[in-house]
Amino acid sequence: MIYMEKLAVLGTGNMGNAFIEGIIRSGFLEAQQIYATRNRLERIQNLNLKGVNVLNSNLEAVKASRWIIVAVKPHLVPEVLDEIRTEITEDHIVISIATGISLKAMNDILGDKPKIYRAMPNTAASVGEGITCIATTDEDAENLIKVREIFNHIGETIVIEERLMDAATIIGACGIAFSLRFMRAMIQGAVEIGFDSKTATAIVSQMVKGSAEILITNGNHPEMEIDKVTTPMGCTIIGLNE
Repeated sequence: MIYMEKLAVLGTGNMGNAFIEGIIRSGFLEAQQIYATRNRLERIQNLNLKGVNVLNSNLEAVKASRWIIVAVKPHLVPEVLDEIRTEITEDHIVISIATGISLKAMNDILGDKPKIYRAMPNTAASVGEGITCIATTDEDAENLIKVREIFNHIGETIVIEERLMDAATIIGACGIAFSLRFMRAMIQGAVEIGFDSKTATAIVSQMVKGSAEILITNGNHPEMEIDKVTTPMGCTIIGLNE
């Protein structure tokens, strides 16, 4: 466990905020152990109210922490890494959750001192149901266990090759938007045939949650589960064919 260590999130936008909310919700770290940075502090007052240390100085956050989550927009990552470079030591573990920034690119800026990881969580982290894909060149198995431990407290983790990180972003992170757009369409369809919006949302939300749990629990291919609800001349096969 790393309960007594401090963690900094540099650039607390939507994803950084979701990550912190999930970590606090899980009880893995106390709010006081977390440092969150953003230029406009008024936008992360929700975290301040929970006891998180909110700063507009990345350097101060790094000085106070061992674990560094780089959560700024991708085009700002080189600038931020260059800014904190002088404060990074061999004891630091740096984890970027920015899209498209390679391990090599980070290593070129920070040098060989810190252990460097890439991670791609999604916003479901805020409710403890995220999926995080992790890639690294760090050969220290103990470090990887600790990195996974952090992200396991906001959902599930999978270790992948770095070449698959862009694909993981599309499936795991962007996929949230794709899934919600599908759900919105089903809710609108339910309203069209007579349900009120609140009831339609409850039905669709639980249906999607249950569908995912079926695959997770049974480990079957989706088509096997589809066959179970596709009876001859039934409404399911009519809908699928349509």
